[in-house]
Amino acid sequence: MRDFDIEIPLGRIGGLRTGEFDAPKVLALHGWLDNAASFVPLAEHLHGIDLVAIDQPGHGRSAHLPPGTDYSFVGAMNAVLDVADALGWERFALLGHSMGAGIASMLAAACPQRIERLVAIEALGALAETPERTVARMRDAVVAHRKLKDKRLRVFADIDSAVRTRQYASLVPGSGLDETSVRLLVERGLREVRVEGESVGHEWSSDPRLTLPTMVRMTEAQVEDLVAGIACPTLAIFADPAQPYLPDDLRRRRVGLLPNGELKVIAGGHHLHMQQPTEVAAAIGDFFLLN
Repeated sequence: MRDFDIEIPLGRIGGLRTGEFDAPKVLALHGWLDNAASFVPLAEHLHGIDLVAIDQPGHGRSAHLPPGTDYSFVGAMNAVLDVADALGWERFALLGHSMGAGIASMLAAACPQRIERLVAIEALGALAETPERTVARMRDAVVAHRKLKDKRLRVFADIDSAVRTRQYASLVPGSGLDETSVRLLVERGLREVRVEGESVGHEWSSDPRLTLPTMVRMTEAQVEDLVAGIACPTLAIFADPAQPYLPDDLRRRRVGLLPNGELKVIAGGHHLHMQQPTEVAAAIGDFFLLN
């Protein structure tokens, strides 16, 4: 995949692109605290499409939100549409992993006139919250927001140190990322730290605000209405065993709500598109090429 960047109202969006410009258009959205390199292993096995994988705002080599603003699904959806507009894409397909699959799900439901097809890996819809947790979640979020201003980013002496840290501090239980996969993400997710013109190490390029808890989440009933509103052909790919946040019975119920959906389950971990790209590509097959 080749590097590219594009300007949207927010600022610079970095990304990786492969394929033919006149092929079916597919926009890939990575997971939380990952970046466009998440799709490098899978891209080698997907053919006949124009695949654009972006670093979502606040991640990788893309711009951060302005001070005093918060990351939200609404903002993420608008950023994706801004990218598509900048690319000149009126209609396109979406390929999302984890958080990226959640954003893609929302966009497919909200903008049926623009989204042709959806492949959602390891998520469908949004993380839900029970109504009785509303106040507790808001209180926790406010406290975390106020504390963040005192947080300092860790500086790593070298890239290998950052790789070891990311590998052994798994962001999602059951990720099981190997060193090769971690290195792909880390090398794109670091920036050099310079003091008086001299390099002193590397720090994460992702915006620390991305680690803050979400203040308000949908209820499961709202998520189900969202999923039922995804009109385009949808392929949901999940790993076995299921993640604790989306147990097998829940994800199967959500897929069952899709008007035109299909479920495929592959043995593996949360980042199966990185560690088992051949199997995931085989599950996708010619899905993006169908009219």
